[in-house]
Amino acid sequence: MRKRERENPCGVCGHYHKYEEGEVCSICGHRIPVGSEKTSVQVSAFPSMILPEFLYLGSYDNASRSELLKTQGITRILNTVPSCQNLYKNSFTYHCLPDDKALPFDEAIQFLEQCEKDKERVLVHCMSGKSRSPAIVIAYLMKAKGWRLPQSYQWVKERRPSVELTPGVYQQLQEYEQKIYGQIDSGSSLHPGFSPTAPASISFGFPKINDPPAQLPSFGTAGTPSIFARGPLDIAPTEFTFGAGQTQKSVAGSPFTANPPNPNGSTDIQMD
Repeated sequence: MRKRERENPCGVCGHYHKYEEGEVCSICGHRIPVGSEKTSVQVSAFPSMILPEFLYLGSYDNASRSELLKTQGITRILNTVPSCQNLYKNSFTYHCLPDDKALPFDEAIQFLEQCEKDKERVLVHCMSGKSRSPAIVIAYLMKAKGWRLPQSYQWVKERRPSVELTPGVYQQLQEYEQKIYGQIDSGSSLHPGFSPTAPASISFGFPKINDPPAQLPSFGTAGTPSIFARGPLDIAPTEFTFGAGQTQKSVAGSPFTANPPNPNGSTDIQMD
């Protein structure tokens, strides 16, 4: 037995190469990208199994690993992006969807149903495996399994957490759900990237933008007395003492005047 065969095989592709040191596998081309951990490579190297022994979901990188696909028994590939080349036409049966903004769900489902009928394992992929190909798989689950859009999306998301449907693709799935069932499920009304619950409203005592204006008191209304039309205040006279025993009564509202100097040289202040 050769030395290389006595080493532990790669935990991702199953072949013998120094994957931890960045050595490229001579059989399938697997390697660990610079700066990534081994666990993240294991997620990206293998396609995600959606339905056991039948339906797989992945990216173009997954579709380019022929030996890895063969170890999982995959024999057919549904390519949802024509710009991705069909690399191994001699090893797999390909079906390529047209490059249209509107996803051809019926055409894709017809191919997948034929794969299931032939008991063949099939990989559905796009460039990144995040939006276009997951939408095809979700549409298939709605049509073949009788699931509604929220349940189908959750099923796929749990098995491939990297799925991120664009709003446009999700809207197409809503329309396809309505085509199948005649109506949209209540849980399908919002894109899964948005929360259906609005944030709680916090008030600090200030009026809100849409609130009606506060009713301020009117000072020009008949019957409302003006602050300038009030009568004099009824205040009792007060005696002030100036100098030696001199007193003077004050009346509220009277101006101050100065008395002539008294014999002692002091000036008394009185109110007229």
